[in-house]
Amino acid sequence: MTKRILIVTGDGGESFEVLYALQRMREEGYEAVVAAPSRRRLHLVMHDFEPGWDTYIERTPGYGVAADLTFEEVRVEDYEAVLVIGGRAPEYLRNRTVVTGLIRDFAARGKWVFSICHGIQVLVSAGLVAGRRMTCYEPVRYELESAGGAWCGEQAVREGQFVTGQTWESHPEFYREVMSCLRGA
Repeated sequence: MTKRILIVTGDGGESFEVLYALQRMREEGYEAVVAAPSRRRLHLVMHDFEPGWDTYIERTPGYGVAADLTFEEVRVEDYEAVLVIGGRAPEYLRNRTVVTGLIRDFAARGKWVFSICHGIQVLVSAGLVAGRRMTCYEPVRYELESAGGAWCGEQAVREGQFVTGQTWESHPEFYREVMSCLRGA
């Protein structure tokens, strides 16, 4: 039986992070399942870094991806892990109790919880960062620290059943940790 990984995103999710996750999981033999607020093609965006800018820029539209199921349809027991994608999607997903409840359920069952970039906002809203070393896109560091988490400047951080990454630029380090977890190392 193929092991399944749940990918959490929505409109405004970072397209490179979504597509890389889908392809990387499939490459390793996992079934990657995208959950979103509704089953449809999602409007993703591309975040990039430009010299002379103090923050990232957003290029729209990014690549799209179809959501396989809604958050309400997710059965946590069917998955090995959950991955919360960054971009703008976490800004509104963190306010949906069904999403924060899913993430808390993954954590309570001892399953892997992965988050990259702005995805930390969902973990913060789910109450899962206090007392943990984590990383994220540095401009949302304040949210992590305000909720009791310890921000680390590394590209990827593994803390117990949690792996966090800074941005899509962290993919090599982040997915090295993610795959190590999934392989049981």
